[in-house]
Amino acid sequence: MGLKVAVVGATGNVGRELLALLAELKFPVSEIAAIASRRSLGREVSFGDKTLKCQSLDYFDFTGWDICLMSAGGATSKEWSPKIAAQGCLVIDNSSQWRMDPDVPLVVPEVNPDAAMNYKKKMIIANPNCSTAQLVVALKPLHDLAKIKRVVIATYQSVSGTGKEAMDELWTQTRGIFVNDPVKTEVYPKQIAFNVIPHGGDFMEDGYTTEEFKLVAETKKMLDPTIKVTATVVRVPVFVGHSEAVHIEFENPISDEEAREALEEAPGVVVMDRREAGGYMTPVEAAGEFPVYVSRIRTDPTVENGLAMWVVADNLRKGAALNAIQIAQLLVERGAFEKKLTAAEA
Repeated sequence: MGLKVAVVGATGNVGRELLALLAELKFPVSEIAAIASRRSLGREVSFGDKTLKCQSLDYFDFTGWDICLMSAGGATSKEWSPKIAAQGCLVIDNSSQWRMDPDVPLVVPEVNPDAAMNYKKKMIIANPNCSTAQLVVALKPLHDLAKIKRVVIATYQSVSGTGKEAMDELWTQTRGIFVNDPVKTEVYPKQIAFNVIPHGGDFMEDGYTTEEFKLVAETKKMLDPTIKVTATVVRVPVFVGHSEAVHIEFENPISDEEAREALEEAPGVVVMDRREAGGYMTPVEAAGEFPVYVSRIRTDPTVENGLAMWVVADNLRKGAALNAIQIAQLLVERGAFEKKLTAAEA
């Protein structure tokens, strides 16, 4: 008994994580397909204790398949997601292509689960940017408690958010520096090893970057369009795990104790906030974990009703693959595939 699930982009960082999590979480799969570009045809990827051979997206027939977990970039999703959806297969997309489409729900299950059920207009559901996903999970319980007016975010984003080539570049540069080899920059515009780069995505006319715009627009779409958001995106020499320094201004009074209690009770959040050396979360510890971790919760005395905190999560999991599978789990729980599962059971 189960659903037919296809993973597009199966050889990438997020694609591999999707396959690993589908097996780890025992998602009800009756048939699984690993799909990639023609150049990856026949490459092997793991699904639990099984090995799958990649099939070509160009020739795969999605008729009769239930869910496509798409993680192949915006251009591929723009071309293929509507075609796949037209064959009756629901697409859960990890790219930025559909996030701001008014007919496509943008979903984090802990934040706006009801939105997921609006998928039928285009048969596509969008996954938010990895930094946005962990941010809104931490903001949601606080917004419910005291209504957020303004958020200022500085991100510390790992290189895995850019892709495998970026992880290879960090490794190669780091190793090269130790043996006095010249530093080569191919993925990033400047050296990433032993450095930080205040740049993510492309620059826009107002001086912000597209990565910063995603944080602003996606937070508004999922949480509240009236919230004012500004962000500075920074890439750091960390392999996996995004961190965020978050400063929040509320409409109503809120103490750090009240915020801590609300976060401790919130789904998907783990508070690690001891006011001592080491009493906080770092990306190395968050790698491979499911939750969004919140630390350094404290009053911000520079604004009325202000709060500051530190938010960390595995960007390949909650920031991408895990959130996509949680959306699929949510749809199963809410009966979106009830007829298919009931028929299989019978």
